Amino acid sequence: MYRFRYFIENQIFGVCSRLGEVLNISVSSIRLYFIYASFLTFGSPIIIYLAMAFWMEIGKHLRRHKNPTIWEW
Repeated sequence: MYRFRYFIENQIFGVCSRLGEVLNISVSSIRLYFIYASFLTFGSPIIIYLAMAFWMEIGKHLRRHKNPTIWEW
């Protein structure tokens, strides 16, 4: 079960995990709120989720280019 959970968290951008770390809230409660909000609003939080995932990927990309490794020269 742990391997499955780890796979899902890594493959689905880790938005809920990162949000839980920043806000100091349980990750499972954030996921439940996201699921409830998605059902109540007919899926519109998915757009917010994808925007946050995009923003996190851009942040990783920018951090990587601030501190290049020896192999990226």
